[in-house]
Amino acid sequence: MTQTSSFIGGRHVPSLHTYENIDPATNRPIGQVSRANADEVDRAVTAAAGAQREWRRSSPEQRSRLLVEVARLIRADRERLAVMESQDTGKPLSQAYADVDVCARYFEFYGHTIESYYGSAIPLGDDMHVYTRREPYGVTGHIVAWNYPLQLIGRAAATSLATGNCAVAKPADETPRTTVRLAELIDQAGFPAGAFNVITGLGAEAGDAVAKHPGIAHLGFVGSTGTGSLIAHAAADRVVPTVLELGGKSANVVFADADIDAAIPSLVRSILQNAGQTCSAGSRLIVHRDVHAEVVEKMAAAFSSVTVGRGTDDPTLGPLVSAKQLDRVSGFLDRLDGGEVVTGGTQPDGLAAELAGGAFFAPTLVNNVDPSSEIAREEVFGPVVVATPFADDDDEAVALANGTDYGLVSAVWTQNLSRAHRVAAEIEAGQVFVNTYGAGGGVELPFGGFKKSGYGREKSIEAFDEYTQTKTVAIKL
Repeated sequence: MTQTSSFIGGRHVPSLHTYENIDPATNRPIGQVSRANADEVDRAVTAAAGAQREWRRSSPEQRSRLLVEVARLIRADRERLAVMESQDTGKPLSQAYADVDVCARYFEFYGHTIESYYGSAIPLGDDMHVYTRREPYGVTGHIVAWNYPLQLIGRAAATSLATGNCAVAKPADETPRTTVRLAELIDQAGFPAGAFNVITGLGAEAGDAVAKHPGIAHLGFVGSTGTGSLIAHAAADRVVPTVLELGGKSANVVFADADIDAAIPSLVRSILQNAGQTCSAGSRLIVHRDVHAEVVEKMAAAFSSVTVGRGTDDPTLGPLVSAKQLDRVSGFLDRLDGGEVVTGGTQPDGLAAELAGGAFFAPTLVNNVDPSSEIAREEVFGPVVVATPFADDDDEAVALANGTDYGLVSAVWTQNLSRAHRVAAEIEAGQVFVNTYGAGGGVELPFGGFKKSGYGREKSIEAFDEYTQTKTVAIKL
């Protein structure tokens, strides 16, 4: 079997110790992955620091040109990247293609906008010239989740490199291949050797070493709230800034005047995309009692038509990322206390024999769920949505929407413009959609959470502020 290895200083660095890369559709190995340790992390940080001494002096025009070239190379390698992403994550191939396109878009977007990112002049008086500079931190570290490997590392790498930093990335244990391939493309585009390095391995070993390395000046993490807390503690010990994009329990709030038929496709897509393994998945339905039964019936009907299979066969719904994740999702249903499982709740029937050992879970709708129950408050991270009715009071709907520790994304479905603005202002979430659901939104939209969904913002031009520090220069004339 082939070995996916770390990429440090512009070349592959295999390890003596490896672990198996598992196909979640069959639970069988598809290759070996280098199990890097703290020594490889140290080599990667050293390589990044060396490259950054050159890269920090590059012009915005130079950065722009190379970032746009990376976008071109990603698009040229679209087929290979999408297949690897689909095989590693289990997601349907069409969704993997979309992830490749979005990754390319990050490099293109930040390549175009970095030339318009400036400091400011401050009018302090005629005898003073005061201005600010936005300067890079140095070496940035990135530890990302397995659900959207290319998208997550693409937005981090593009922002870091655009602002004059160099980077060390640790992809998730389960999904390393496309991040390593991205590193090859960044090197091929002409960035300094060591500008972007990838460490493959286990989170408890390589990821921990990245989080604690004294040479990393800024940390970014995407993953669970529990692990994010550990990352934040490691950063606090060294007094370095972090961007944390953590869990979510996002709500679709459906009012009685909503266009239900127009809403259903988005409600379904918001929970089934990537098998519900999305931090911004629409995993809660908060529905006015007058349309509650209609929404539940139409959601169940839509779930019944979902096709399930291997990601590379491009079904509607692929497997979960691993057997471990399947056990986690199943556990929520096993522990269910109250509510009615309208559809799903188990592994699906009728799978091909070769997929019998795969990590598949049927699209699941649980109705009349107590909003204080575990399944209504905690992140399931699977194709499971819970429905809760509310009465006429808009304040009740807002209270239910805000009734978890998370605050990443929400949506409001109504034809009343005043209500839409009022409720959007009251919902505690980093993004609020009205009559649509973006599941994180586009490259141009700031993305990040309230409460235990994390802090800091990625995507959009706002991300430049996260990856630079302000220096004020005051000159007496």
